[in-house]
Amino acid sequence: MEQLKPDATAVYVAAGQAAGAIEEAIEAEIPLVIAVAEHIPLHDMLRIHSILKTQAKTRVVGPNAPGMISPIGRCRIGFPPIPFFAAGSVGIVAKSGTLSYETVASTTRAGIGQSLVIGIGGDVLPGTNFIDTLNVFEHDVATKGIIIVGEVGGVAEAQAAEWVKQYRKRNANPKPIMGLVTGILAVPGRVMGHAGAFAERGEEKAAEKIRLLEDAGVVMTDHPAKFGTIMKELLKTKPVPGIKNKDVDARDRHISENIDIYARRDQPQRVHQAHSQKRSLHSYARRPLHTTNRSVCRGRRNISFKGSKALTILNKSGIPVAPDITSTGEQLMTVIEVDRMSHQLRLHMIKSSPNDNERECEGALYLNVSDSSRSMVKGIQKLFDNLKLRPDLQNNFHTTIDSLTRLFIEKEASSFKLQLVPDKTKLFTAQNAILSFDDAAYRSAGRHKDIQALRTAEDEIPEEVEAENDGIVYIKLPGNGNIGSLVNGAGLAMNTVDALAQRGGHCANFLDTGGKATRETVKVSFRVILKDSRVKTIFVNIFGGLTLCDMIAEGVLLAYRDLGIGLPVVVRLRGTNEREGQRMIAESGLPLHAFDDFEEAAARVIELAGKP
Repeated sequence: MEQLKPDATAVYVAAGQAAGAIEEAIEAEIPLVIAVAEHIPLHDMLRIHSILKTQAKTRVVGPNAPGMISPIGRCRIGFPPIPFFAAGSVGIVAKSGTLSYETVASTTRAGIGQSLVIGIGGDVLPGTNFIDTLNVFEHDVATKGIIIVGEVGGVAEAQAAEWVKQYRKRNANPKPIMGLVTGILAVPGRVMGHAGAFAERGEEKAAEKIRLLEDAGVVMTDHPAKFGTIMKELLKTKPVPGIKNKDVDARDRHISENIDIYARRDQPQRVHQAHSQKRSLHSYARRPLHTTNRSVCRGRRNISFKGSKALTILNKSGIPVAPDITSTGEQLMTVIEVDRMSHQLRLHMIKSSPNDNERECEGALYLNVSDSSRSMVKGIQKLFDNLKLRPDLQNNFHTTIDSLTRLFIEKEASSFKLQLVPDKTKLFTAQNAILSFDDAAYRSAGRHKDIQALRTAEDEIPEEVEAENDGIVYIKLPGNGNIGSLVNGAGLAMNTVDALAQRGGHCANFLDTGGKATRETVKVSFRVILKDSRVKTIFVNIFGGLTLCDMIAEGVLLAYRDLGIGLPVVVRLRGTNEREGQRMIAESGLPLHAFDDFEEAAARVIELAGKP
């Protein structure tokens, strides 16, 4: 390390061990760390953020990030699919890998290319946010236009909107900025594929994020395929240097028809040596703000328990409990959760009386997972004072809050919601509890088998469990939706649900096969979708980055052969090996409707869904 003095490193370590690898990179003071692993345990990332706050030499991008690429500098860190990229003038930052690939392909086809593309990932606690990257794009002379691709969950998009407002005030000739936010129809309380794709209390929903960005002057679109043509119009410039006018049409045909020759799995891809490397991304000052071997398995991210199971967990930790009843006396509404802005635990309590249903007072306490007992005692005392509780409750209040926070940390919880009610003996008892734990702690690292053992069949939706066992995220959507959706990548899956709804269609489900879908996962996805009696047609919407379109086509044909599908199926294939995949579908002789254009495919599937 002393001899090489690397400028950057990519952490390809599996999720269960990734935090240790990131920590080693921070200790080595490597300026830029790209973490690609998905489902790193939540509390592992809390520990990483507590370390990051103590230093100023390392920036982490990710986790759950595809990486970053500079087509101009010919440098790639991570796994963005090289054939989609072209040197150009647009800076792109995205939470979703698949949506970033389709955004890139759109700008490449439009002849404007990319200057720098950064995938910040869809994790709950990312190391780099939109503002960090927007600061880079603002000062990068090669970047003439900016694209932001966000989604439901967190406050990064709202912060970006405020940044754009200030940027446009301080610049007489600001760079054009476009945006897309997915998850408008995200199911409340559910994690939509990406670990961070859910809205917590007080966070803007996707529709509100869109409004904030529009109000700030961002030109919003509802599908990534539209970015290229609209941004080209906004830029109103000549083709970027290095791309000749006569070559544009030829390159478009090359990207759309012959891209498959670059990304076959049996052929190694070439990565060009970096001619120069800029340090701007990781050199910006950061604002104040344990594992066992186990194969990685995509999980639901949270396991929640309520009723008697939740009370049993609390009671085993020494916290007195009482049956779930409506209290007639003073009570403390208590929430412990992971705060995405501060990267800490947040304990929020409201003292109220059910008789008048009025808030008397409230308080909040922020904790790091590594905080000492002494600092916790001081924080708990301050919280007690803010709540203006009776002095005779002080000792048991300290004991109860200490036990709750230790349980939260030791069992790697994601949120606790409960009522604490003092009884006649001055003891606080827990009631009406909902306890949620990080599923990744077990699935990625093999920890907390006792919590997993509490899962029972009556707590589960059978189709979701079947999908989960094959690494697929399936969520049955409420309402009368009759279009089954089968999509690779959580961001694209959310966008598919949203975009179809905006065009008059209604999906019955959200389904993310994952960024590395195979023919077998496609077959299982069909089987799960077909169990919903509402479904009248199925929409397969694939943008192949790591996923190969010909493999998806094989999966569709396999499903037809083995499952006896009797419903119409619309297949849209774009990206890696798209030409071969489209050929396989066209020549199959099956009643499949094949498209490469999203608008045409959407119109057809909505038409089919509307037939009696």
